[in-house]
Amino acid sequence: MKKKRDEEPVVREEPVTYDDYAAMPDDGNRYEIIDGVLEMMSPGPMAIHQGVSRELFLVLQSCRSEYEIYYAPFDVILSRTTVLQPDIIMIHRNRLEIVKKHGVEGAPDLVVEILSPSTRKRDKVVKAAAYAKHQVPEYWLVDPEARTLEQYRLDGERYDLKELYEEDDRVSSDKLPCVSFKLKDIFDNIRVTGE
Repeated sequence: MKKKRDEEPVVREEPVTYDDYAAMPDDGNRYEIIDGVLEMMSPGPMAIHQGVSRELFLVLQSCRSEYEIYYAPFDVILSRTTVLQPDIIMIHRNRLEIVKKHGVEGAPDLVVEILSPSTRKRDKVVKAAAYAKHQVPEYWLVDPEARTLEQYRLDGERYDLKELYEEDDRVSSDKLPCVSFKLKDIFDNIRVTGE
């Protein structure tokens, strides 16, 4: 069968795997793979994003006796064709066999993504679906603009919103009993000036 002059040939590309990803030369960019599709991540996060990440990481240190806590960039290899770099993850110490020198191979107990204008839809829809598909039991979405934390719990292969935390609400989790902090304290400790 001939192709018409103005048609592009159809090329079927194989899915990108973790091995392909690991073999890529360092070009200064960060990438993730979702269902075999390589996607370049946004440029470096804004100051407020970094501030929220820092404050959450510090507050979650109260869980260090029970959990290992990691922050981006750190690969979470959920499958051969899904590799993500969440902002923060927690893994219970009785599951540390999934932590390897190159990243985490399997589902963390908690994944936290901090929303940015450029990542909002991807974090809320695409990455949430990937985390649910690969059985991450708890997923938090932190919105620095709205000053909220959405706590999702796994129900089969999808997430249900368990709690929406605002300002003076105390964040807690029956899956992660060591977690207890006022959301307001996270945002009040961030100092961002200028535009």
